Amino acid sequence: MTTNIADIFVLTAEQQEREVAIIEAATEEKYTFGHLNSMSDSYATSFVARGMRPGNVVMLMVKPSADFVSLTLALFKIGTPVVLIDPGMGFKNLLRCIARVEPQFLVGIPKALLFSKIFSKHFKTIKASFCCGKSFGIFGRDIRKNDVENTVPFPVYQPGPEDLAAIIFTTGSTGPPKGVRYEHSVFAAQLRLVKEYYGITPQDIDQPAFPLFALFSAAIGACSVIPDMDSTKPAQVDPEKFISSIVKNNVTYSFGSPAIWNVVSNYCIENQRVLSSVKKVLMAGAPVPYDLIRRVRTILPEDAKIFTPYGATECLPIVSMEGSEILNETWEKSRKGKGTCVGRPLPGIDIKIIAIKDTVVEELTEDLILGTMEKGEIIVRGDVVTKAYEKNSTETLLAKIRDGKTFWHRMGDIGYLDEQCRLWFCGRKAHRVETKNETLFSIPCEAIVNEHPSVFRSALVGINKKGSSGNQCPVLIVELIQSKKINKRNVLAEVQTLAKKSRLTQSIEHFLIHEKFPVDIRHNAKIFREKLAIWAQNKIFPQ
Repeated sequence: MTTNIADIFVLTAEQQEREVAIIEAATEEKYTFGHLNSMSDSYATSFVARGMRPGNVVMLMVKPSADFVSLTLALFKIGTPVVLIDPGMGFKNLLRCIARVEPQFLVGIPKALLFSKIFSKHFKTIKASFCCGKSFGIFGRDIRKNDVENTVPFPVYQPGPEDLAAIIFTTGSTGPPKGVRYEHSVFAAQLRLVKEYYGITPQDIDQPAFPLFALFSAAIGACSVIPDMDSTKPAQVDPEKFISSIVKNNVTYSFGSPAIWNVVSNYCIENQRVLSSVKKVLMAGAPVPYDLIRRVRTILPEDAKIFTPYGATECLPIVSMEGSEILNETWEKSRKGKGTCVGRPLPGIDIKIIAIKDTVVEELTEDLILGTMEKGEIIVRGDVVTKAYEKNSTETLLAKIRDGKTFWHRMGDIGYLDEQCRLWFCGRKAHRVETKNETLFSIPCEAIVNEHPSVFRSALVGINKKGSSGNQCPVLIVELIQSKKINKRNVLAEVQTLAKKSRLTQSIEHFLIHEKFPVDIRHNAKIFREKLAIWAQNKIFPQ
């Protein structure tokens, strides 16, 4: 039988009825497990009274809060797939995603409901909307005013193996965002891994920068402190607010992007602050640099652990590694262009490396599978791996490979497995550069020039010579650290000399300095190499 996380939460709420489940840092409001459960029952009752039924697709546009958690639980209880879209993906992508999933109901803050009215053609499938917040009656009654105290328990929907729990969109960092279909079984498997592998217990206190992680914490029985920040812009987090809520509430673990911990660690070091209550930090969503792990290590107690889970929207987590192993063992190899070690497969997860292909691979055959230390495309199989994209059969065919009665997901990443079965990441498949004589991968090549003290980050891109087709011309672009003392011409010459000394980069002839790389809004780390390639093309081979 397939597990509904709402069932697990209800059991937890009964056992820990009077204990605090959610603390909103911005308002200092506290919600017990019992109250959170009643809130979700109240919401579910209201939705069903307005015609919502199992299988209806519901758009949820609410900020991280106790309401977000209770509303998600309410929709799980009804059996309606909840659509979650990151507003940080950009205006056009957001509208495109909404139109693609064709939601039948909208639950949102007043600003979201106003958005739906202005761009009504993208919301034309909506049957009814529910306002979560004050709108002075413009968008109807505020559903937060429901009579929670007198609400009767709502029966939790019992899902089948194919029943959807959610549709969650990818960030679109290497193409248009895609809606990933999350069955209830996938959420249950994620909850199990988070609880068992990372050792999360009801005695823990979480400060999640990823809203859905608060849902997992609630099901486990751990208290969640919702940070006072814009979750769509982690790089703009106010470090004092983030740190203050950790200290005030004795937070024991936190799951957030490297962008957050970059800001927080720098602030702590500058102000000589140590987060003495924190025992675990999980950083994911973007590459985690060695220097960041080292800095975060200095602001935590000696017995605290740092983890860097690896995965994707389609499957997370699949691989994990502890920061101490990176600092003590793998980073020296990464600096020399061996790629980034992301760890070993988690329990129940299978990883293989196959020959690189840009076309559909219908079935996994032995001739496709590569051996130890051979670079290729990373594929994964396991119960946290999603089966398909919503209404996108073309992308589903490209991303999945049949293997008997099971299937593999193609990560779209290049990597290899070492002798210790550790996975090394070498960059996105779409970012490889194929020249006449070799294939260059982004992460190994960039590591070589990133060693220069004046280089903040770098990007390998491929461009085309005039009149040529097929073979690419590699270009290494660097963004320098901010300093008035830097002589750009000298630095560029030194970067070229550094590149010529490595076998990985010695064939690269073109080097450029870019003032500020275009990066994703959410993590401020995923470089839009496609945009840089166009810029480099115009610089080196102008039309």
